[in-house]
Amino acid sequence: MRHYLLALAILILGGGAFSLAYAHTTIHVEEFEIEAGWGTEPPVVGFRNTFVFKVFTPMESGGAKIGVTDAFRNVDATVRFGGASKSLVVSPAPTPGYYFSNVIPTKTGSYSIHLTGDLKDTPIDVEIPIEDAEATSILDFPPRTTSDGDTSGIKSALSSLQQEISQIESELGSTNVGPA
Repeated sequence: MRHYLLALAILILGGGAFSLAYAHTTIHVEEFEIEAGWGTEPPVVGFRNTFVFKVFTPMESGGAKIGVTDAFRNVDATVRFGGASKSLVVSPAPTPGYYFSNVIPTKTGSYSIHLTGDLKDTPIDVEIPIEDAEATSILDFPPRTTSDGDTSGIKSALSSLQQEISQIESELGSTNVGPA
């Protein structure tokens, strides 16, 4: 019986660990491995987030990787969304090879990071697609319904506007003298 409980506990705890899906994109530029993605996933519009970068190079032997320090010294990072772009301030994290840039995504859809410059004497000019930002509805609970969502606000504003138009029309009607 204890074995079954232990197995069940491992499945429950292990299942939670395996259900996390990170949509980071990894590219290779000569000997460098560059990974880019969101710090908090899924990224949600209107919530503070970060773009995270990992820059590694393989060690001489053993297949291990080592973090690249000062990777963004001569590399510019730009975030792109549709036709809009913004230069990023990329800061190093305490762990070598890890970097971040703070952001608040304002629109749902596809973002990408464009890196240009010189990475440790290696020219770089790459576009890295990252996970789409989601609407806040992905976090809503209980789910919103159309009657108590944005529609009620629009109806209220329209009603108020109609009352103001009626008031203006009545004021204009009382000041008209009429044809002579």
